[in-house]
Amino acid sequence: MRWLSQLQMRVRMLFSRDNAASSLDDELRFHLDHQIAENIAAGMNPEEAHFAALRTFGNPALLREQTRATWSWNSLESFLRDIRYGVRTLRRTPGFTAIAVIVMALGIGANVALFTVVRSVLLKPLPFADPDRLVMLYERVNADSYNVIAGGVYAEWKKQNTSFSDLAIVGSTDYGLIASGGQLPEKVHGASASWDLLKTLGVKPAYGRDFNSADDTHEANGTALLGWSLWQRRFGGDPSILNKTINLDGKSYTVVGIMPSWFAFPDSSTQIWTPVYNYAPPYLMKALDIHNFRAVGQLLPGVSMQSAIADLSVISRRLHEANLDNPFVFGAANGRPLLDSIIGNIKRSLYVLLAATACVLLIACLNVANLLVARAAARRKELAIRSVLGGGRWRLLRERLMESFLLSAVGGACGLLLAYGALAWLVHARHNLARIESIHIDGVVAAFTIAIVVLCALFSGLISAWSANDKQVLTTLHESSRGYSAGKSRSSLRKVLLSLEVGLTVVLLTGAGLLLRSYERLRSTDLGCTTQNVLTMRLMLPSTRYKTPPTLLNFYDTLLARVRALPGIDAASFVTAVPGQGYWGDWGFTIVEHPPLPLGKGLVALDRTADAGYFNAMGIPILRGRTFDANRRLDQANEVVISESLARQFFPGEDPIGKHIHVPIENKTSVIVGIVGDIRYSIGEAPRPMQYYSLAEGKQNGGTLVIRSSHDVEQMALPVQRIIQEMDHDLPVSDVLTMDQMLGKSTLDESFNTTLFAAFATLSLLLAAVGLFGVLSYIVTQRTSEIGIRIALGARRDQVLRIVMLDGLRPALIGLAFGLVVSAACVRLMRSLLYETQPLDPMVFSAVSATLLAVAALACLVPAWRASRLDPMQALRTE
Repeated sequence: MRWLSQLQMRVRMLFSRDNAASSLDDELRFHLDHQIAENIAAGMNPEEAHFAALRTFGNPALLREQTRATWSWNSLESFLRDIRYGVRTLRRTPGFTAIAVIVMALGIGANVALFTVVRSVLLKPLPFADPDRLVMLYERVNADSYNVIAGGVYAEWKKQNTSFSDLAIVGSTDYGLIASGGQLPEKVHGASASWDLLKTLGVKPAYGRDFNSADDTHEANGTALLGWSLWQRRFGGDPSILNKTINLDGKSYTVVGIMPSWFAFPDSSTQIWTPVYNYAPPYLMKALDIHNFRAVGQLLPGVSMQSAIADLSVISRRLHEANLDNPFVFGAANGRPLLDSIIGNIKRSLYVLLAATACVLLIACLNVANLLVARAAARRKELAIRSVLGGGRWRLLRERLMESFLLSAVGGACGLLLAYGALAWLVHARHNLARIESIHIDGVVAAFTIAIVVLCALFSGLISAWSANDKQVLTTLHESSRGYSAGKSRSSLRKVLLSLEVGLTVVLLTGAGLLLRSYERLRSTDLGCTTQNVLTMRLMLPSTRYKTPPTLLNFYDTLLARVRALPGIDAASFVTAVPGQGYWGDWGFTIVEHPPLPLGKGLVALDRTADAGYFNAMGIPILRGRTFDANRRLDQANEVVISESLARQFFPGEDPIGKHIHVPIENKTSVIVGIVGDIRYSIGEAPRPMQYYSLAEGKQNGGTLVIRSSHDVEQMALPVQRIIQEMDHDLPVSDVLTMDQMLGKSTLDESFNTTLFAAFATLSLLLAAVGLFGVLSYIVTQRTSEIGIRIALGARRDQVLRIVMLDGLRPALIGLAFGLVVSAACVRLMRSLLYETQPLDPMVFSAVSATLLAVAALACLVPAWRASRLDPMQALRTE
């Protein structure tokens, strides 16, 4: 085949170009020598014969080029030649090259890292079978609520629905993994799920088997699935753990399977799974008004999520109408795609951070483009001479694009390494981030990196090439000796680029300022209690060993007495959850002295169980009445303390002291003995009505131990843990944190977003300062002769300083005005990320303006000072 033969010949020619060139030279020399010999034989002298042969034969160099042009690899050779020329050019200016590469690396690295996170967390499909058909289901109280469901409601949904091929239930819980083989006891976060959860998700264990229906009954022996990390960490990755028993909360569970390393459901901290009907008490799985679970369903093919939710709402409405006397049997369902449920509320913050990195990249490109424009202005004479000597416009353009491409390519390679390191840090620092296990650099990320490199190269290179595309070569050559060689149009272009760069920096600084102000207000929020020198730790008493109220109460009494006796302890108490620790549940109630509520109506307040010394230990003020009577214990402990907001909301215009609250779900009536100050259950939430019941009832099997000391309270952690281990060697202690540490943990998302955004804003400010400094330095260099003439003609040095400073500050001021206008329009999109902070906060905008102007002035000061110190004679000799 002729085309194949030609291709083979061209391939051979490609790898033997040197031999071919040598052969071509030999052949040309042979023909030329032969012609010379013929001319000499005709009677010419050697010199005349040589010139006559050249006239007959033609220019050997031209013939050589024309022949080489037929070898078909000229474009590749030209491309390689451009690369070599670009490398040599950049090596001659190592300072410029290093700055440009660093700027590109930072911009590209930040974008690659955030793109990887956004793609992995928000865009990549869940690693389940038919993830688009998976829906997380809830009960609905009002139009936009996503309330956890009751076990009895799930049972009816499962039985009556016609929209789901599979429907499973899951609830989060904590297990006490009892010590074995010399190990310490450990609290493990897990999930209790119906036996068909993995079947619904389309997942199989990596080792062993899944649950079956026989495992998920109240009478069955306990079975468990281990998470990969727990299996590796606690059991050394030993497969022999399968079919062996472990002890959870004093009950034996047989390990039947090991889950894959990537599996994390319902959240990334889940490490163990048990069958829900085997784990939870029977009444909980039948109740219609105790809401503890979430359901996940797989839609039947062709069924939409909206129609499936409507199907479940019909079932819920029938249950509600059959139980109108119970206001906590809700009459509607709600749901959202499983992916949306897993990622929660981080979507907007990730997109905002991605937009911030895009701004950083654009600033980096503008910075490099500006440096290239300034550099091209310095080389205009060289480029003009090359153009006069025959250099084609496309050839010169190609060389400048190649320089930009080399800078972007090296910057992209370094940026990819930076992104890899940043992602490794992220996985370590934010191990609880949703879908953290799916974050990694893959082929799509590599393709994204290449695309960014190409776009950055084209953006920076084309701007530089356009700025140097001067058709008036003679004018360019005249702009050399005693003028401003940069040219007015080039100077204007650089100032426009600087203004854009500064404007984008202002946008990032404004966003960072708002987030910082919001975070500051969040952390300074008054929780309604003391947070200084307070230590907390979580305990969960297993019901298998602490079965009766007297045993529970005896444990708490002994523990609090021994802890309070420790030297340095000012106060110690026990409560379900301290302020800022989370919602931790609510109870519906009625007020005995008030008229009965209409059907379907109920009162709800958060509930806590605490000992009598809790309010003093936490510094929660007792506004009226008293706290619990220490002599009332077990069945006699029928007292309740309410918060100020509960009294204000449910007892308007009356004294609640002495009135009674009835809790139907517990079938207990308690007398109100005191009113205490409001607290915030979460640092970012407003105070909610709260009811406190006495720990002396002996019904609470877990909560938080609170210790307050006037000394370094962290030193009390080890002695208190020793007391607990002495009282119960198998009882795990978890979340040993000071109140400040706990609040920092609860605001980790806000801290993370603020830190990253502030880092991007600081980086952009640094890039803007580098851009101002670099470009103004180039301008000063190009105006050396002009400045020397000004000084020689009598211009004072302070006048030169002022002129150069204003030349640099002018684009900064224009960029500042532009950035403030754009910021005012953009920051409204961040409203949901701000806490008690208005998007148009005047203090933030003022601080951003002052910071930007100060940095711009410092960036311009050095080249301006250098210009004012020029020696006129030396400046004139440089021409």
